[in-house]
Amino acid sequence: MFVQLKTGYNTDRGPSWIGWVDFSKTWSTAYFRGRTLRRAGGMFDANFYDVQTDEEFWVSGPKRDRTDTRYGPSDPEIEPEALDAYRAFLEGAPLPGRENG
Repeated sequence: MFVQLKTGYNTDRGPSWIGWVDFSKTWSTAYFRGRTLRRAGGMFDANFYDVQTDEEFWVSGPKRDRTDTRYGPSDPEIEPEALDAYRAFLEGAPLPGRENG
């Protein structure tokens, strides 16, 4: 998944990562880098917030053309354990878990 910190940074300029994100059964909670992120609507430019710090994040699937952010840094940090799957995705393979659509 693509994850970007929104709080404390001008539009789309926060740090971002490509890595594994675990979701609750209902997809309302995401777990990333030791954080618990809860889905919420009504935020200006985010779709999840950290339940402990209230920091806001954007969480989405990565894009093959690497245009994950609109204006900010275009080179997210790639988590080492996700590198092989991400490279395969960039070369045309489906995302893990999405092999059937």
